[in-house]
Amino acid sequence: MRTYELMYIIRPDLDEEALNGVVDKFDQLITNHGGEVINTNRWGKRRLAYEINDYREGFYILEHFKGNSATEIELERVLKLTDAVLRFLITRKL
Repeated sequence: MRTYELMYIIRPDLDEEALNGVVDKFDQLITNHGGEVINTNRWGKRRLAYEINDYREGFYILEHFKGNSATEIELERVLKLTDAVLRFLITRKL
């Protein structure tokens, strides 16, 4: 399995329960598709470098996980469809 790093930004208008639900959703998605979550770092609400969809702030989440290419493809597909996610980036660590 390969090691990946996932950074995503969640809308700032979500409450704590909804925020936890979004993070848990992606953790479950990784484990359900044969991956393993190594760690999840919540950076909290930070100011964006530029405005995205009329938002100037967002909740930053950084995750490290192990998985195969099918895990990455499915994760990317679901991230694109989730309205709560403003931006995301998946990189493979060497």
